[in-house]
Amino acid sequence: MLVSITLVRYSKALVPFAFIAMAIHRLPLYFNSKISFWKLLGCGKNGTFDINPDFQQWGLLAVWQTKADFDEFQEKSLIAKWWRIFCFDQSYILLEPTSSHGKWSGKEPFGNPKIRQAKGRLAVLTRATIRPNKLKNFWRNVPPVASIMGKSKGFITSIGIGEAPFFMQATFSIWETVDDVVKFAYKDEEHAKVVKLTRDEGWYSEELFARFIILETHGKLIKA
Repeated sequence: MLVSITLVRYSKALVPFAFIAMAIHRLPLYFNSKISFWKLLGCGKNGTFDINPDFQQWGLLAVWQTKADFDEFQEKSLIAKWWRIFCFDQSYILLEPTSSHGKWSGKEPFGNPKIRQAKGRLAVLTRATIRPNKLKNFWRNVPPVASIMGKSKGFITSIGIGEAPFFMQATFSIWETVDDVVKFAYKDEEHAKVVKLTRDEGWYSEELFARFIILETHGKLIKA
């Protein structure tokens, strides 16, 4: 299994084409038999769950069977051609899932892998669908957690992505080691407090947490 996350940037003048793409790109993705799961994504401005969207930056997450399928998409697909015409920057990262817990749109997009994480850098995806009546508490707690993550040992970078503003949000982050991720996720007191709140108050109607081996990166929008 191969997972790709592609980020593209539009100039301010061409942002309307980004909104058009979010509508019309669904059709070729739906009919692409070589993609087992996909999500067109908006991006936040500050690198994590973010209430402020970056209308110039957009993304696509896709799951492929082989690298050849991804390469063919990059070379020949209507979507890739659209990006080359309307976007001034494109980056992607290729990943292999090592663990995944939870669901996304009712599916387990990365299966149930149990691969031992290799030494070195890794990527983490945390996403959630937030219950409407819990949005206030969620967004009140985002800034302090984002600040903690940005200062944590081993943190390299993060990208805020999501299918819909306000209530379908994800953070994709890159770390130096598994130990650094574990320390932030489970041993940081403030972060642990927020995680407990999510459980006690039932913030999410759906959530997913996945880790990945980083296979390849291209471009400057994703620092790895």
